[in-house]
Amino acid sequence: MPLLWLSLAFLAGIVAAEIAHLPSLTWLILAGVSLMLALTRFIFKRSKMKRVKLPFSLAPPLPILLLAFTLGGYRYQTSLPDFTDPAFIGFHNDIERQQMITGVIETLPDERDTYTYLRVETEKLFLIKEGQLTNVQGLLLIRVSPEQKFHYGDRITIRGYLETPPENEDFSYRDYLARQGVYSYITRSKISILQNGQGNWFMTAIFKLKEKALGLVYRLWPDPEASLFAGILLGVETGIPEPVKQAFKDTGTSHVIAISGFNITIVAGLFASFFGRFLGKRKGAIAAVIGITIYTVLVGADAAVVRSAIMGGFSLFARQVGRRQQGVNTLAITAALMALANPNVPWDVGFQLSFAAALGLILYADPMAQAFKHGVSHFTSEKTAKRLTGPVSEYFLFTIAAQITTLPIMAYHFGQISWSAFLTNPVILPVQPPIMTLGGLAVILGVIWLPLGKLAAPLAWPFVLFTIRAVEFFAKNVHGVLVLGDLALFWVILFYAVLLSGTFGWSRFSGWIAARKERISAAIAGTAMTGLGILAVVLWRGALAAPDGRLHLTLFNVGTGDAILVQAPGGRYLLIDGGPSASLLSDGMGRRLPPFHRQLDWLIVASPRSEQIAGLPKVLERFSPINVLWAGPQSPARDADYLRENLTNLEIPVIPAQAGQTLDLGNGAVLQVLTSGERGAVLLLEWDHFRALFPLGANDVDLEFLKMGKSVGQVTVLLLADNGYGPLNPPAWISNLRPQLILLSVAADDRDGLPNRETLDTLGGYSLLRTDQNGWIQISTDGQRMWVEVER
Repeated sequence: MPLLWLSLAFLAGIVAAEIAHLPSLTWLILAGVSLMLALTRFIFKRSKMKRVKLPFSLAPPLPILLLAFTLGGYRYQTSLPDFTDPAFIGFHNDIERQQMITGVIETLPDERDTYTYLRVETEKLFLIKEGQLTNVQGLLLIRVSPEQKFHYGDRITIRGYLETPPENEDFSYRDYLARQGVYSYITRSKISILQNGQGNWFMTAIFKLKEKALGLVYRLWPDPEASLFAGILLGVETGIPEPVKQAFKDTGTSHVIAISGFNITIVAGLFASFFGRFLGKRKGAIAAVIGITIYTVLVGADAAVVRSAIMGGFSLFARQVGRRQQGVNTLAITAALMALANPNVPWDVGFQLSFAAALGLILYADPMAQAFKHGVSHFTSEKTAKRLTGPVSEYFLFTIAAQITTLPIMAYHFGQISWSAFLTNPVILPVQPPIMTLGGLAVILGVIWLPLGKLAAPLAWPFVLFTIRAVEFFAKNVHGVLVLGDLALFWVILFYAVLLSGTFGWSRFSGWIAARKERISAAIAGTAMTGLGILAVVLWRGALAAPDGRLHLTLFNVGTGDAILVQAPGGRYLLIDGGPSASLLSDGMGRRLPPFHRQLDWLIVASPRSEQIAGLPKVLERFSPINVLWAGPQSPARDADYLRENLTNLEIPVIPAQAGQTLDLGNGAVLQVLTSGERGAVLLLEWDHFRALFPLGANDVDLEFLKMGKSVGQVTVLLLADNGYGPLNPPAWISNLRPQLILLSVAADDRDGLPNRETLDTLGGYSLLRTDQNGWIQISTDGQRMWVEVER
């Protein structure tokens, strides 16, 4: 117990140093005074002087606690950078002069839809106008365009303007990055690679393995399942579309989509229970720690994962000690050692959730399991009660135990709590071990030999598909999000004070748990729901993707841009443009195409502008087209060059589009190129009496050539040109085409103010569906009738 109080005092000193901002020398003097008091007490401890006692048994003497406290403050203060030192990169922020910095990329590039983040360990800084070269150190965050490819260990030169990271009333990006040791930021730059392979050899090998595994994930599974696999197996969650992320957030299941402390702690508990059944309690814990270690190496062993693995491993050890006081002691020592290595870790949300989840498992997991077992034994035999307690504890009670202690942290940081988490977690947690084991096995086999990975991948896919559909179901139908707004820190402290006081001061705390006899029926119902849900989702997904003799047209919600998937009556697929967002496009495609046959018959580049094709390059390897029809100039923008480069690397033939060209889609369905000019093409999709017009690359000349629509005639469906831009959607064009339904693809709160007000005024009396309001839009037709389905 003395180490518990010393650890807490050290952590308290770090927090106090952040608040007080005392100089390092002051903390050192205070530490010296505390040490003198401790030595004085030791020397005169047998004298008749009255000892200062703490109200806690086994607590260290007050001078020793003060020493730990002041050392914590000193450690934090000495970790802060010196902004007056020219050798620190942050000294050169905001000087409004262009600089050239040399450094090495110190972790994997963080790739997003429209940009990539590079974190660089700086080495030299050159002021271009002054001609001054300075040796510097410190981390630098750079934002670069996604088509530039970089790797861990690349030594690069960056030409740009150093900035202090921004902050506003709602969020301080400056403080967020400072907790990671980053104080400088560049948003626009020119970068050149000087050398490759300048990183640590071991981490280079780990990151190469991770990059290869990530590429395999998207080859083995469709999106959004592939992106969830990437998050669960590899800790890469950047590919998960925002709507899916929001569904996990609203249901309190975000711990599933990323390798966090909460997730690793839960996984550690599952591993311990699984191995414990076959190896015994002690050996099972050791095997679980080994499993977590292997898993940590597999996912890249970056700092966040290592931190989570340490917390998860020590939570296992603490539970095996046998007494929760010793478990808490071990956990506090672990937290203090991590804070000693990195004094910023107490403010890391992942660390806080890791610590809180581990604390919940230590304090409440076993008591809750014993209470459940005791309650069930009143209605059945002891053997049956023991058998039921295992799965109920693993998939329900352990989650409740962790959520009890993490709830206030999530409420404080995210401003909301999810009551539906208590429904969603028991439903999806039983399928997480198969996701990790079968998914991990498929990736490992794929690394060895790709066909083996493809053979194993379908075994894991239904479980992750069920996870996503269940989370989306609860997010839409169970309104369990309680929005709290800004929660004062006082309420968080009060919550933990009451909770821990009751835990350690009320010996019969777990009695009320045993009284809840309905848990067994809830567990059985949850298990049955899981099995039936997996079967229903798999059957539904297969039926949805199978050809049904109709023509299906889906306009994806990808922001301001267009992405149209066409499924011909005979089952052929073609994609028209792709929009700006790779994650949203990949998510939509993964939901519509058959899960393990994701090849497109055609990719139609109807307009090579950036907002129309920026999302395509990352998606090509996941949904490879057999042929590409390209309308408009070959190189109108950098994104078009990047797309053509990817098509060349994949050896996919590109056919120039010409006016009058026709693609036969089978069963009488055809796609015609009405015009092909400087901005792209105007396309007409026809099948029997159904006609859909897509003026994706239209300009004024094209509208005049088509006689404002008179030469086209009446259409069934019209997509507004240029996302609702007024001059390209004149009233005469609309009235001559006389569409039954008008579609508009645009982002909510578009930065250019699209659609224009004059365009909307023109559409009075017409049926209009918009992706910013309705989400994805699917049109099905048998050539005579038309059915329309929207996301919302």
